[in-house]
Amino acid sequence: MMDIYLFWRQPSQMVDSKRMRTSNFRWLLSAFVLLYLMDQVNSYKKGTLNDLKCTTNNLAVWDCLWSVAFQPVPGTINEICLKDRSHSCYPIEKRNTRIPALSPGDHEMTLRSSNGSESKFTLNEKDVYFIPDTPEILSFSADFPTSTLFLEWNDKGSDFPYHMNIIWEIKILRTERKELVKLETYNTTVNGEDSVHQWSWVSDMPLECTVHYVSIRCYIDYLYFSGHKEWSNWSKMKKIPWSPHFQTNVFPQDKVVLVGSDITFCCISYSKVQLAQISSTACPLIHLDGENVAIKIRNISVSENSGTNVIFTTEDNVYGTVIFVGYPPDIPQEMNCETHDLKTIVCTWNPGRPTGLVGPRNTNYTLFESFSRKYVTFKRAETFTNESYLLFFQILPNQEIYNFTLSAQNPLGKSESAKLVNITERVSPYPPTSLKIKDIDSTAVALSWHLPGSFAQINLLCQIEINKGNSKQKLQNVTIKGDESADYLVDVKKLNPYTKYSFRIRCCTESFWKWSKWSNEKQHLTKEATPSKGPDIWREWSSDGRNVVIYWKPLPTNQANGKILSYNVSCSSHEETQFLSEVLDPQHKAELPLNKRDCIVSVVAKNSAGPSPPSKISTIEIPNDDLKVEQVVGIGKKILLSWHQDPNMTCDYVIKWCNSSKTEHCLMDWKKVPSNSTKTIIESDQFRSGVRYHFFLYGCRNQGYQLLRSIIGYVEELAPIVAPNFTVEDTSADSILVKWEDIPVEELRGFLRGYLFYFQKGEKDTSKMRGLEPGRSDVKIKNITDISQKTLRIADLQGKTSYHLVLQAYTDGGLGPKKSMFVVTKENSVGLIIAILIPVAVAVIVGVVTSILCYRKREWIKETFYPDIPNPENCKALQFQKSVCEGNNALKTLEMNPCTPNNVEVLETRAAPKIEDTEIISPVAEHPEEGSNTETENHVVVSYCPPIIEEEIPNPVVDEAGGTSQVIYIDVQSMYQPQAKPEEEQDTGPVVGAGYKPQMLLPINSALEETAAEDDIDKTAGYRPQANVNTWNLVSPDSPRSTDSNSEVVSFGSPCSINSRQFLIPPKDEDSPKSNGGGWSFTNFFQNKPND
Repeated sequence: MMDIYLFWRQPSQMVDSKRMRTSNFRWLLSAFVLLYLMDQVNSYKKGTLNDLKCTTNNLAVWDCLWSVAFQPVPGTINEICLKDRSHSCYPIEKRNTRIPALSPGDHEMTLRSSNGSESKFTLNEKDVYFIPDTPEILSFSADFPTSTLFLEWNDKGSDFPYHMNIIWEIKILRTERKELVKLETYNTTVNGEDSVHQWSWVSDMPLECTVHYVSIRCYIDYLYFSGHKEWSNWSKMKKIPWSPHFQTNVFPQDKVVLVGSDITFCCISYSKVQLAQISSTACPLIHLDGENVAIKIRNISVSENSGTNVIFTTEDNVYGTVIFVGYPPDIPQEMNCETHDLKTIVCTWNPGRPTGLVGPRNTNYTLFESFSRKYVTFKRAETFTNESYLLFFQILPNQEIYNFTLSAQNPLGKSESAKLVNITERVSPYPPTSLKIKDIDSTAVALSWHLPGSFAQINLLCQIEINKGNSKQKLQNVTIKGDESADYLVDVKKLNPYTKYSFRIRCCTESFWKWSKWSNEKQHLTKEATPSKGPDIWREWSSDGRNVVIYWKPLPTNQANGKILSYNVSCSSHEETQFLSEVLDPQHKAELPLNKRDCIVSVVAKNSAGPSPPSKISTIEIPNDDLKVEQVVGIGKKILLSWHQDPNMTCDYVIKWCNSSKTEHCLMDWKKVPSNSTKTIIESDQFRSGVRYHFFLYGCRNQGYQLLRSIIGYVEELAPIVAPNFTVEDTSADSILVKWEDIPVEELRGFLRGYLFYFQKGEKDTSKMRGLEPGRSDVKIKNITDISQKTLRIADLQGKTSYHLVLQAYTDGGLGPKKSMFVVTKENSVGLIIAILIPVAVAVIVGVVTSILCYRKREWIKETFYPDIPNPENCKALQFQKSVCEGNNALKTLEMNPCTPNNVEVLETRAAPKIEDTEIISPVAEHPEEGSNTETENHVVVSYCPPIIEEEIPNPVVDEAGGTSQVIYIDVQSMYQPQAKPEEEQDTGPVVGAGYKPQMLLPINSALEETAAEDDIDKTAGYRPQANVNTWNLVSPDSPRSTDSNSEVVSFGSPCSINSRQFLIPPKDEDSPKSNGGGWSFTNFFQNKPND
């Protein structure tokens, strides 16, 4: 306060000393000072409270402490006083003071100094901090085999007189680096007394691996304290050091853990660990203190019986341990307690899931009975099979009710199962033993057996099982009183004589809990008795009717009543009864020579006990003229036969059947039915599918048998196994006759229903030959349902054609195999004759008509096709006058086709004029010049480029040097000029030629005309046709041409007459070359060849 006062006085004096300043500045400064002083006052008051922190650790005393910012005035003694209490001032020692806890609410506090200054502030419980004292650990220990840490501390509950909840926080740290591994809370309460608390924790890492630290703190939750509650400080750390003195370097050793657990292994080593693995799987290393390492295995699986190896490999050695991983024991299942002899109780159970632990880690079982306080133990090497275990508990006298508890325990856990039983109601006897059988007579035996146990006070119920061969078993129950000797005797009656029985017995108590197991089976054959019935007999007459054969069936066991030794066969008639023979078993027939006499035959069976009643049958055969063969098919390997009831049949009916394929005496089996029956089912183990059987139905009347019906049938029809054998009997041009044979009964295997006949065109060795399946358009099928038909004619066929024929038979069991052949039909002779005669007749008629027409038109034909042709030998063409040879303008030569002759015959040999630079202009190639005197309208220019064909012919008469003759041929080209006018021809001058002169002007080019006017008359050569060249056919496909590669002209054959299309061929001469062929034109047929 003194500081504030002095500070306040100082500004006042400064204001007084500066009155000379202006009033505005004075007022501004005064306001500033006033604000500063108020702030200082407020800050002093608030600072006193804010810098003060009050705490409590027991809710009884508050310890208030000012911060370092609070500095009392030196040389003064400060105290703090409470207004509400008298003498309630507490000194301030340095910066703190202790005051008793105040009640909730605001309390006015005064801070006083020795100089009398005061300051006031308010203190409330809400401003107080409740911080408990630091806990003190009493002990911290470890159980190394189980890796468990144990902690003890005192809660100092006596410091708190009220009920409070305390939360303890415990932290576990590991390694020298103090790594936090566990932080856990622990709740307790205090009631005013000190308590010691204990806490344990199982480490996931063996404690031998590294150092472990522990520290605790607390938090007190008191509902009636409104101040701040905080955690206490952490206690001083306690530690469990790791033990380097252990000889074993790998931990844990031989530990048993639960399947699916996470487990840590460590290796204490002074050298570096290079590798760690479990089984054959390498694991990452976790580094601890020094060279120590650890590995962590998560979700570990069940180990083998011998455990799982964990190995650490260092630079100089290998260390390891074994881990056993399994399950805790299951609750014992299906627990049952019963007794077999009322002496010992047997409790059984199923252990449930295998634990995977064996040996000393196996499950131990203890059976405890609570009423008698007795128990029995059981220990067994556990396997991985779910087998039932058992324990024996002795029955106590005068105790019927037992309360059992079965406990199962192994290193991983414990389980229990309880059972409350009344032992007199849980009796399951042992199996009966020493079963014996003794005959009473042929239908009764006595059974005796031994049943272990003390059953004198109760009744027993026993069940006898009686088995007779393959017949249905029979059970017989008997109630007997328990016997001290445990031996029992029972009679069994109503058995069959000479029958093999098997007996076995089981028993239970009358209250029935469960049957005992069956005793061993005991077989016994009862005594023999006389046969109860005579044998079933039948007779058959021999084919000659002189002897009769008697057949009988062996008696079944239930009728023979013993072993049959022999049969007595006798025959009786009105005259006498005589014994005929004794037939020893196993023969079952006898032949009697009756010589066509009828009698009554009797058969008696005998065994060691005596004879059977006689079986009799009459040999009389009543004829039946109205007998038809019928057909039948079985159903399911059985034959159903039915007939109409006949009142005349007074005895019985007999059905006899046999295999119809057998040709010998037919007797297979027979069956007798009562006379009032109208149907029966025939079945036999000898019946086979596809085999035909013959059934005969006999009726008995007036002591004689009459055949009523004859039936053939199959138990099941099958398809034939062979195809019918067929041949072609006849063929014609349009039909084929086929014939086939019957299929044997053994191979038919059913009733024949018809044939399928296929045919089509086809060759045997062609690709078209294939199976004839129905449905193809080229295959024709005939279904022959008349089984008596054995031939078939196929009509409407083509002559001289190959046909593929196929035949197959069918039954209701299916289609049989196919048989095929190829047949070629005959040639149709009538058609061939008609095909020959019709063309011949047509040719004759055409020839006759043609001859008549040719005769009537012979003149026209001759003029048209065969005109007169002048002979070139008689031609004096060189002597013709010009006027004679010159033709009319309208005259035209015959149209020509170029041709090449085969041979050229030389008529005369003379010196031929040499024609040089001869050119005949074609109008196509060259047009005449304008102003020419040549008429282009009627003049024909012939392109004539003859090659020079030289042929040397020796002739001694010829004087010219060289002795050669030139023959020049002219090819008639296209486009010819009209013949020149006579007036123009005169201007050209006289022409004298050494050959035939044509009646036309053959124009040439101007160069040739000038040369021709100057040359001698011998220079003119070449053949001139006596016709107008406009009529020539320049190009004819029938005209042979000859082309010389060295010449530009093309020659044609011989010159032609003006009225003929043919070349003028000179007559043959002995010295002339021969022609290779005749003419090539159609008109050659009409030519006259006088020289031929």
